[in-house]
Order: sequence, then structure tokens, then C-alpha cells
Amino acid sequence: MNGNFAVSKAILMIDDLRALAIFAKVAEAGSFSAAGRSLRLSTSVVSHHVKALETRHGVSLFHRSTRSLSLTNEGQRLLTAANRMVEAAEEGFDAIAQASTDPAGTLRISAPAFLMNSPQVDALWQFARRYPGVSVTLCSSDEQINLVAEGFDMAIRLGAMTDSTLKSRKIGTFERVLVAAPAYLETVGTLSSPADLARCNFVLLDMLPERFCLVRAEEQVTVQPEQSRLLVNSISGARSALLAGLGIQKMPLSEVGADLASGKLVEVLPDWSLATSNIYVVWPESSRRGTLVGLFLEALLETSRS
Repeated sequence: MNGNFAVSKAILMIDDLRALAIFAKVAEAGSFSAAGRSLRLSTSVVSHHVKALETRHGVSLFHRSTRSLSLTNEGQRLLTAANRMVEAAEEGFDAIAQASTDPAGTLRISAPAFLMNSPQVDALWQFARRYPGVSVTLCSSDEQINLVAEGFDMAIRLGAMTDSTLKSRKIGTFERVLVAAPAYLETVGTLSSPADLARCNFVLLDMLPERFCLVRAEEQVTVQPEQSRLLVNSISGARSALLAGLGIQKMPLSEVGADLASGKLVEVLPDWSLATSNIYVVWPESSRRGTLVGLFLEALLETSRS
């Protein structure tokens, strides 16, 4: 009888530990759906575990509304312990990975979609082959995500780093060119200087600053697009709009090189150039998967050195 009671108690404890980890992720991510995406669980499963935890212990852990989710006093107290539990587990797994010649664990990476055929993403596939015990998730999106809230360990990003809460390393560069379709340029007439861009429509990318600099010899001119009626959230979307003759935009040369060669797009103000842009890898300073993050960082740096 005592044995059955002990087994039942152990099962309840296992259920509580699982629910505590899910509860901690909901609190970190700020919503059940964001926690589900991070944990690769449905929103209903996440909600079920949190409600079961609340029911078993007779408390409410969150104030819920249609627009927001916030911790109750009981939730705040429990979160401290839940975070300690998750941190202890991840530190333990990281210690095992550190000591092992065959590291294991999970690594979630985000990278811009247009870099899918780049040396940086090739380095990720080589990393996955080298360490078969590591499960890898790659999210390819040109939109910048919140690493901590979405549960990512690292991200590959472009341009200047503005988030001081993240650690970063430069891992490469890419060239950009200002391009448009010949049909669009026929509608705006001859463009002979950066000042002429004021009468052009730009296809804007919501993840990149609108303002940019053009350089020629010792001259440098800052351009602020003045006209636009299109806003897209991906490099491929911008390329499609440019090919349709809807405006001008600065694009990675790797994405439009073939279009330039075929004449579908042409370079605008070819006597002027755009500065080479940097590629960075970023990760939270408090990452609890330090060993796997370090191994992948080294793989990226090897690629940048070769």
C-alpha cells in the first residue's frame, strides 16, 4: 500500500516538474502561444499544464485577459523556484555537454531567410553532422525576433547591433546594391545624382532602416527615402516588388546578382556604392546552453576565417 502511495506521489511530482517548466516559459515569453512556439507544443497543451498546476495546488498563477497576461502574487513566488529548477537542470545538462566528447542537447537558431544558401548556414549543417547528439532548430525569417521571449539560443543578424543586452561577434560581410527594374526607371527619367532619388518610390523593408549612405571617392551622401507606397517584411518580397517595376531598394548582391546579369534589374547610380554590411551572430549573455553556444560560435568563426 505504501509502495503504491509512493508511486502515485512520484507521478504527481513528475507532472508538477513538467508543468513548472512550462509555467516558467509562459512567464518568460509573456503568452501561452509564444511559450508553445518555443517549446514546440500547442497552445492548448501549454494551457492544460498550467491549469492543472493551478488546480492541484489551489492557486491562480496568472491574471488573464484578452490582451495581457500577468503573474499573480502566488505566481511571482512560484516563478522564482521554477526558474531555479530550470536553471539547475540546464546547468547540469551543460556540464555534461562540457565533459563529453559527444555533446548532446538542443540548439535553437534564427537566421535571415536570404542567408539560407550562405556559408554561415552551411556551418550550421556541418555542426549538426559533427555532433549527432545535438538537436537543431533553424527558424529562417527576415523579421528580427526577441531571442529570450521566443526561446532561441542564438541568431544571425545583419547590420549594426543595437541591442546591448546581447553578446555579439562579427562572422562575415555581404555586399549591397541599389537596384530597380528598367521599366520603373523609364517612368522617373534619368537619375544622375543621389538628390534625384527624392522623386523615386522606394520598396521599404520593415526590418531595415530607411536611411542609407551612398559613397563615391571622398564623397558621402545620406539618403532618406521620401516616397513609398510599399512595405514588405522579407528580402524575397522586396525583390518580387522590384521585378514588378514598383520602385527602388538596396538589396544583397547575392539575391539580385542573377537579375542584374539578365537585365531584369539594373543598378541605380552605378557610380555610387553602398558600404559593405556586416553579419553578426548574437546570443543572450545569460545563456544556459553555454557549451553548445560556444561550439556553434567556433564553427561560425572557422567559416569566417576560411
